[in-house]
Amino acid sequence: MMKIIATADWHLGNMFHGNDRLAEQAHFLSRLLEMLEEERPDVLVVAGDVYDNGNPSAAAQTLYYEFLDSVTARLPGLHIVITAGNHDSPNRLEAPRPIMERHRVHIRGKVGRRWEPGENDAPGRWVNDYDDLLIPIPDDESGGVKGVIAAVPYLRSDIAVGDSYAEAVRSFMKELTARARELYPGRPVVMAAHLYATGSVIAPRSSERIIVGGQEQVSLSDWPEHPEYLVSGHIHKRQRLGATDWARYPGSVLPMSFAEKDYRHGVDLVTLANDGTVEVRQLEYAPQRQLLIIPEEGPDTRHTPAQLTRIIKSMLTERTSDLPDEEAPYVMLYIHQSKINADKKREIEELIASRNAVLCGTQAVSDTVVHTLDGGDTLRTVEDILERSVMDTLEEAFRMRHERDLSDRQREMLTNLLEKLG
Repeated sequence: MMKIIATADWHLGNMFHGNDRLAEQAHFLSRLLEMLEEERPDVLVVAGDVYDNGNPSAAAQTLYYEFLDSVTARLPGLHIVITAGNHDSPNRLEAPRPIMERHRVHIRGKVGRRWEPGENDAPGRWVNDYDDLLIPIPDDESGGVKGVIAAVPYLRSDIAVGDSYAEAVRSFMKELTARARELYPGRPVVMAAHLYATGSVIAPRSSERIIVGGQEQVSLSDWPEHPEYLVSGHIHKRQRLGATDWARYPGSVLPMSFAEKDYRHGVDLVTLANDGTVEVRQLEYAPQRQLLIIPEEGPDTRHTPAQLTRIIKSMLTERTSDLPDEEAPYVMLYIHQSKINADKKREIEELIASRNAVLCGTQAVSDTVVHTLDGGDTLRTVEDILERSVMDTLEEAFRMRHERDLSDRQREMLTNLLEKLG
């Protein structure tokens, strides 16, 4: 049996509407350490986006290394596998790799290359070093191998080469899995990746970075020789990858935008039994700060100043010190321009500022309504419009003008044009 705790998308150093989140992230890492001590897994897998950007602050890096130091000191038998995500700098993440290996911390930020000599006077070539991405997990009792982790960092265009990015990523994963089967026959293969799987559910106006037109969507269907389990980062909502029963996103550990307000956060406990069955259970984590939208109806509201005042007083507790405490919620305020003028808006914002809360922003809503593609949510603020993708806007404009959807060919032509425009 092999037990794994799987997580992803820590985004250390993330600023939430201008607010430093290191205290929140430290809170999560402290709870993660407790989970590791309680469950005693064989492996901790972190599937990318350790940091929020490629040049993280010194404080964010200190938090990361202090966590690794605490884990390796308190759980010396634990193996930790960390891969780079699209937000991470591969070189920065891999820099301490030699010393980390001594403490069973296996970091894979990029795909190595090795020279393969040609046969019978044929020219040689550079090929992917798949063996470097395979991390065997030893069985200390038997002296054998419990299983192997296939660590796939976020694949950039210099590695994912082919007719399309998505197909190149799919081929890479298949070849790596085949190599794992060859080197470790009969051992379960668990793949850690960072990708956008076909069929993934993404919140409208989420913070996830998705390529225009969905050209990076990787299909996991029709793959009979797939790994026993695949854990992936990149998508912040916990869910299965596509229609599979063997791959899952554990989700982000903290919400990255108000669009993710109702996501359930935590890590996945994955148990691979000796008979080949896989059991997955979420170990839930309650973030230190909640996200609140006032009023709860969001933009679909016409509350008066008096009504909003009553709502705020009922939802937010009074402050007991000069600053909000560490568990004070983040708040997004919606007001309707026809009901609230600038002076009243300022009074309401000052009321929130006097409560135990962190006001992240105020969105003024008008009666101008632009329907989204699915006919559900509506766009009523400048921020909504600016956060839409170009392709979504073009598709909506076409539908409004012609009362029908773009054809597949039209969508392909637009996608190619947008990619050329950069």
